[in-house]
Amino acid sequence: MAKPKNKFEKIAFVASEVEEAREALARLTARYGSVEVREADAIVALGGDGLMLQTLHRHMNDRIPIYGMNRGSVGFLMNEYHEDGLLERLAEAEISRVHPLSMVAYDIHGKASKALAINEASIFRESFQAAKLRISIDGKVRMEELICDGVLVATPAGSTAYNLSAHGPILPINAPLLTLTPISPFRPRRWRGALLPNRARIAITALEVDKRPVSAVADAVEMRNVERVEIEQARSIDLFMMFDPGHSLDERILAEQFRY
Repeated sequence: MAKPKNKFEKIAFVASEVEEAREALARLTARYGSVEVREADAIVALGGDGLMLQTLHRHMNDRIPIYGMNRGSVGFLMNEYHEDGLLERLAEAEISRVHPLSMVAYDIHGKASKALAINEASIFRESFQAAKLRISIDGKVRMEELICDGVLVATPAGSTAYNLSAHGPILPINAPLLTLTPISPFRPRRWRGALLPNRARIAITALEVDKRPVSAVADAVEMRNVERVEIEQARSIDLFMMFDPGHSLDERILAEQFRY
């Protein structure tokens, strides 16, 4: 009986500028070959979480699954690095589908800027003055005034990143939720954020912007002197990340909640 064909035979390799990643790129391309992304069945990203996010952004609309191998530092979104059996690992990989956030930021002159975020969309104070923010959900004001260093909206995929450092909750990857997490809140002092349905439309308005300027950031894209930010899930965009069996993003997020 003929062995079934591996549907991930054509690989496009990408790597960060770290020496370990460049060396791995040379060895793996010599062993498995490499094709252009437009011809690839899968992209193999060699680096850390930063490279994975860059690769996801670069191929946001290509619908090509991405398999990361850790040649960086953190590697939460990456698989362990092994050179042997790569085709078999790709064939057996579990695929997690995630949707990015769409953020539209309006500056003090009314100019709109758009960006997508896989981890989180954030608003930060720009000066020594704390930010004053008004939060609306689906057109209804839910918090008249939040005095803080900032606030962020995180996806399940991004809930273990900056959101976790800001004491936000960890979300299972398939949870139909977003987390709204304050950064160093001063008033209301005891407010720790909210869990929102992933269909929510979130609007954050900066108050007293002449005295308390704020910036908006979607992953690595920053907009300054922002007055209003609108955030919602970009449900029309599907991103596919590949993980070794037993090490899926679901498993990693679950395991993270029992570490200390």
